[in-house]
Amino acid sequence: MTDWITSALERSGYLGIFLLMVAENVFPPIPSELIMPFDGFTASRGDLQLPLVILAGSAGSVGGAYLWYIVGRALGADTLKRLAERHGRWLTLSPVEVDHAVGWFSRRCGKAVFVGRLVPTVRTLISVPAGIAEMARGRFLLLTSLGTAIWSSALAIAGYVLESRFADVERYTNPISTAVAAGIAVWYLWRVITFRSRVRPPLAG
Repeated sequence: MTDWITSALERSGYLGIFLLMVAENVFPPIPSELIMPFDGFTASRGDLQLPLVILAGSAGSVGGAYLWYIVGRALGADTLKRLAERHGRWLTLSPVEVDHAVGWFSRRCGKAVFVGRLVPTVRTLISVPAGIAEMARGRFLLLTSLGTAIWSSALAIAGYVLESRFADVERYTNPISTAVAAGIAVWYLWRVITFRSRVRPPLAG
């Protein structure tokens, strides 16, 4: 994948950066931790301009995040509740928990979206609950853009500074991404296993 990404970026410049960062948000196995540092390295050689690299990468990432927001918005809380009635165990949610989760997210959506865009794996997933909770479109785009700009800038600047050792960025961020993904998987399994005990009505006293 590394060779394919670097080859695509070398051929297509800023448009390639934009499209790959859109894809990175839609298909998470494509890592921004490789795309943006390589772009920063390319800028350090004078082939690209660092500010435009950051702009193209951030725009693509926001575009991909917005696609997931639309998915969440189209799904909506009512549809999610109906799905929870039928497939609650595998969604790890009961209809009541859907209401609680949407209410919680609605109160904290600004912080959740901004911080979520700075966390590997979560940065893709956070757009869906934002859409389900019907977070204001303008607010979502603003906070997503701010978080994304910080993330993209950090990666691109790291690649610019490290130059030919740009792949070192991915080496350091990969354990974080793996730990977050593993944590989400463990949390999901725990939710599946304990689903019945969470939704079982309390015994009459």
